[in-house]
Amino acid sequence: MKITVIGAGAIGGNLAAKLSTAGHDVQVADARGPEAIAADVLESGARAVALEESVQGRDVIILSIPFGVAGQLADLFASVPAETVVIDTSNYYPGILSGQIEAVDNGQIESVYTAEQLGRPVVKAWNAALAETQRTRGVPAGTPGRIAIPVAGDSDEARKVAMSLVDDTGFDPYDAGGLADSWRQQPMGPAYCTELTLDELPAALAAADPVKDRAVRDSMLERRAALPADPTLDDVVEMNRAAHR
Repeated sequence: MKITVIGAGAIGGNLAAKLSTAGHDVQVADARGPEAIAADVLESGARAVALEESVQGRDVIILSIPFGVAGQLADLFASVPAETVVIDTSNYYPGILSGQIEAVDNGQIESVYTAEQLGRPVVKAWNAALAETQRTRGVPAGTPGRIAIPVAGDSDEARKVAMSLVDDTGFDPYDAGGLADSWRQQPMGPAYCTELTLDELPAALAAADPVKDRAVRDSMLERRAALPADPTLDDVVEMNRAAHR
């Protein structure tokens, strides 16, 4: 597939590298310009391109940008064909990674907000796994204990495309239904960054509670302060799991 990843940070850079390794034609764009894209992101064959040239003639566009800024790309996406699959990987952390967004604070689902700002439908994927999990713990399909990643979107076809790409990055894709249900994979629900298998993930998504999950999200800094000075990936995953026991 012809794929563009917009955003070359920890998530976007990893996805660009993994998807190009899997044989896809991958372009990477960043608002800071092609020169800002790290060399290791391009080692597997992905190409750095200018943002304004990145969205035409692509099958899939992955947005790995800070939550709340998708509206800045609305003009860029205005001419992108409707059949192009757009995948959103972002998460809302008010006061930490994002400014306060009233609509989301009042209950609008994160990716529904992103879709409105962008002016087109999106699929939610890769948001519910830590960057280090995505970088180091992807394994071939069929491997026992393979970590699962939920994928939500209103188009069955777009959701299938995103699920196929999740598989290509080393994780079992789980069909999490329409975008209206994607709140179940937002921070900090039982399915969020807890490294569950395909057998475990459905129950975790079903157990999500918007009030409790928001309280867990808002206590993240306090909980992280209780971790060792240099926490391991396992420390962080256990912290997330413990919040829902």
